[in-house]
Amino acid sequence: HENAPQIDAPLTKPIILDDSFWTIEDSSRLVLTLQKSNQMEWWDAVCEGDPTINLQKIVPENSNLSDLDGETRQTVEKMMYDQRQKALGLPTAEEQKKFDILEKFKAAHPEMDFSNAKIS
Repeated sequence: HENAPQIDAPLTKPIILDDSFWTIEDSSRLVLTLQKSNQMEWWDAVCEGDPTINLQKIVPENSNLSDLDGETRQTVEKMMYDQRQKALGLPTAEEQKKFDILEKFKAAHPEMDFSNAKIS
């Protein structure tokens, strides 16, 4: 039937509606551009019930950190740093930050005894 919907299933992941849009190209092709809510996540299918792809077989193209926008680059650099730290058995950036705050607090309150404190 000509008027039947061609896509009639929920998306597998959330999108940012205000940044997603459609266009018609070559007077015959509908192009949907969906802005993923989580930019760091791969989708194995667009709509629920669609055939899925094996995400393990995807080989992303090589890119340089300099190709990334500032916020993405910062996130990737932090992830790489944390991965290296974990591999060396050292604290991640977040763990180090918490440790530093605690040490500063201890220094500011020498009257407090932290010897039996269990801190996680």
